[in-house]
Amino acid sequence: MRGRGARYPVALTAIWLVAAIVAAEAHAEFEIVAQELSGRVSLEGRAFPETGIDPTHQRSYTTGFVVEPKLYLEEAEGSSFTLVPFFRYDSADSVRTHWDLREAYVLLFGELGEGEWEVRLGVDRVFWGVAESQHLVDIINQIDFLEHPNGEVKLGQPMVHVTWTGDWGALEFFGLPYHRPRIYPGQGGRLRFAGLVNRDQVEYESGAEEWHPDFAARYSHSFGPLDIGLSVFNGTSREASLICMPPACKLTGVSDVSNVWIPYYTQIRQFGLDAQLTLDAWLFKFEAMHRSGERNLLGREQEFVEEYMAAAVGASGFDDLAGTLREEEYMAAVVGGEYTFYSVFGSTADIGLLAEWNYDERGRRALPRRQPMTLDNDFFLGARFAFNDIQSTEITAAFLTDASRETRTLAVEFDRRLFDQWSLYAAANMILSIDPLDLQYVGRRDGFFEFHLEYNF
Repeated sequence: MRGRGARYPVALTAIWLVAAIVAAEAHAEFEIVAQELSGRVSLEGRAFPETGIDPTHQRSYTTGFVVEPKLYLEEAEGSSFTLVPFFRYDSADSVRTHWDLREAYVLLFGELGEGEWEVRLGVDRVFWGVAESQHLVDIINQIDFLEHPNGEVKLGQPMVHVTWTGDWGALEFFGLPYHRPRIYPGQGGRLRFAGLVNRDQVEYESGAEEWHPDFAARYSHSFGPLDIGLSVFNGTSREASLICMPPACKLTGVSDVSNVWIPYYTQIRQFGLDAQLTLDAWLFKFEAMHRSGERNLLGREQEFVEEYMAAAVGASGFDDLAGTLREEEYMAAVVGGEYTFYSVFGSTADIGLLAEWNYDERGRRALPRRQPMTLDNDFFLGARFAFNDIQSTEITAAFLTDASRETRTLAVEFDRRLFDQWSLYAAANMILSIDPLDLQYVGRRDGFFEFHLEYNF
C-alpha cells in the first residue's frame, strides 16, 4: 500500500495516445477531411482581502495565465480525434503551476441493430448530474481543486467509454484503468487546509494502488418531460481521507499549520440517481447516491479527533493508523428547482431563480465537496440574469448557508464579451462566516476576488 507521487505520468499519456491512434487506424484509414484548431488564452488574477492562515508563505494576490488549445480532426467516415492540453502558470503557488491532458481520445461509432454504438478511447471528461450546488452522482473524473474551490473543473481521465443508444435510451460502460490523485495547493497557495498535504506520498487501500481497474455504468432516458439517469461505480474513491502521522502531526489539533497530511484512497461502491422534470418555466431537480467503503475525513467531530489522536500516539506505522478511520455506508441527496422569468419587463433579459437543499446523513463527518462547505444540511439560493444581448452578458449569484451551523458563503459572477474574440470574467467568492466546529477550516480567511481577460480563437 505504499504511496506514490501525485504527478500525472507522461509515459501513461504517451501509451494511451498511441493505443487510441492505433484503434482509429484499425477502424478506418483516417483520411482527414476536416480539422479545426480552437481554444483560449486567459490572463488571470486573484486578490485576497484578508491575510491567510500562513502569512509567512501566503500572499494577498496572485497573477498568472492559462493556455488551453483544442485540436479536432475528422476522417471521411465521421470518426474523429480530439486533443485538449491545459497549462496554467501561477505567480504565488508553484503547485498551482501545472499542466494536464484534459482530453485526448479517438471517437469511433457505427450501427448496432436498431440503435447505434460509440466508443471513446483515450483521455476524456465526463459530466453527470443536474443540480447546481453540487453533483453528487458525478464520479468518473478527479476534481481539479487547484483551479477553483467549487469543484466544477475536472482533470482528464484515461478511459474506455462505450455507449449504446436506441429508442429505449442510452447505456454507457466505463473502463477506468488508472486513478488520478487529487492535487492540493502548495505552501504558498491559498484555499488550503491549515497544514500541507504531502503530494509526494499517496496511499491506497488496494494493493494495486493507482492501477486498480475501476468500472462504471450509466443508463439514461427521457420519458416526456422527465429526464432520468441511473449509475453505478466500483473502484477507487476520488475523495481522499487525510491522515496525519507523527512526528509530522502536532497532536494539539488539526488546525496547526505545521501539520503534514497524507491522502488515503479507499475502495468504494456507489449507486446514483439523477432526474430533472421540465414543466414550462419550471425545472425540478434531484440527485441521490448511496455509497459504501468510504472512510471518515479526520476532523469532523471532536470526539473522533480525540480518539484518532490517541491512536496516533501508539501507532507503529501508516497501516496501523489508517485502520482507525471509520468505514461508513451512507446516503446523500440534493433536491431543488429553478424558475425562469422570460422577457422581464418587456426586455430581452431572462431571470432564473434557483433553490436547493443538500443532505448527507454523515453530518459533520461529511467530506467537503464544495469548499469550505460540507453540504450535509445546507440550503443553496441563486439567481441567474441573462441579458441576451450581443455581448452575451450574464450575472449569477449564489448563496450557501448551513442549516445547523454558522458557515455561510456568497459568490457573484459577471461574464461579458468585450469585442470580437475577447471576453471579461469577474467574480467575488466570499466566506461570510465559518463555524468553529469545522475544524479543518479554523482560521481560514480565503475569500477572494477573481478577474479573467480571455482571448478565444
